[in-house]
Amino acid sequence: MIASQFSALFVAALLSNAIVKLWLAYRQLHHVAAHRAEVPVAFLEHINIAAHHKAADYTSTLVRFGTLTVLFDTALLLIFTLGGGIQWLSDASAHLTDSLLLQGVVVILLVLMLQSLLEMPFDLYRTFNIEARFGFNKMTLKLYLLDAVKGLLLGAVLGLPLLFGVLWLMQGMGDLWWMTVWGVWVTFNLLLLFIYPTYIAPMFNKFEPLQDEAQKSRIEALLARCGFESSGLFVMDGSKRSSHGNAYFTGFGKSKRIVFFDTLLQRLSPSEVDAVLAHELGHFKHRHVIKRIAFTFAISLGFLWVLAQLLQADWFYAGLGVQTQSTAIALLLFFMALPVFTFMLQPLASAYSRKHEFEADAYAAQQTDANELVNALVKLYQDNAKTLTPDPLYATFYESHPPAPIRIAHLQKLGART
Repeated sequence: MIASQFSALFVAALLSNAIVKLWLAYRQLHHVAAHRAEVPVAFLEHINIAAHHKAADYTSTLVRFGTLTVLFDTALLLIFTLGGGIQWLSDASAHLTDSLLLQGVVVILLVLMLQSLLEMPFDLYRTFNIEARFGFNKMTLKLYLLDAVKGLLLGAVLGLPLLFGVLWLMQGMGDLWWMTVWGVWVTFNLLLLFIYPTYIAPMFNKFEPLQDEAQKSRIEALLARCGFESSGLFVMDGSKRSSHGNAYFTGFGKSKRIVFFDTLLQRLSPSEVDAVLAHELGHFKHRHVIKRIAFTFAISLGFLWVLAQLLQADWFYAGLGVQTQSTAIALLLFFMALPVFTFMLQPLASAYSRKHEFEADAYAAQQTDANELVNALVKLYQDNAKTLTPDPLYATFYESHPPAPIRIAHLQKLGART
């Protein structure tokens, strides 16, 4: 009885999420189309009508494409769960080995591989059709496949030992296994933060020290004012994959490094680069990264506790279409079903992120000229074909950054004050 009720709840939540996502997409399409004819007044001096049309068309194309992925992901999840997909894979893995641990690893790997293979055509279409059509894609099919192979090997080297370890701990550490697993998970992620800049990122991109001495001196002076110590300033060859531009700092502790996309340096003036970097340093100054990491670790501990309560619950497995009960199946089902029941919390996460962006903008306005950040953002909006007229409700759900008009107006007020 409980299993059937949980099945009904799962299906209702899944379909409700899909309906909300499609409704939000409809709102976004309608709102962007309604404002396509005219550039917003605040951007008239910087964005021409052709660029505005391109942003509207690019946004609408991505949203329409997103509706297909929503329908596909919803159907795929139903096939894996109530459709018997996971149960079938579990039965097949039982014939391969007598080890319950190995059976669990095989089931999880098969689901992940099937999901990746089925989603690959969507990724290929977006990269080589949509991104190429709007002039953003610079990636060749050879590079795409090479990235996929590297990602697969990296996942095997890092992910397989972690998966074996987690399943072994779940089976052998008693009722408090979730605390031990959490400790392993935290340690693993902190280790990744240290090794990513030096060992993992260079597997996919080239990182060269910033050569422009004048710009380097400006940036080092800004870093000194902000009290930021890094292991170096690097330029990444982002242009070999895309014409989109960005800048970020990565790493943890002494391994922190500042990275500029080559496309960003080619597009922005030195003072605009300073302003963009000051924004990123604002995240550091307000400890946004540490706060997000701490929040992620805290919420993961809560999720593992919930999983521990469900581990022996017959209705949990049966309610998601599985008769075989094991730690691996429980882990797989939990993290496949979790987004279904947490999607409606997305606006809270987006609002939290936008709050951080406003704080970082305010910090940038203190350290550099706010108008330079405005100029940089306008160029990035234009280069990335970012719509200037998103639907407010759609932005509330999905946008991690404030919508362009609101953000620019906020920066202009900050510039007027300073």
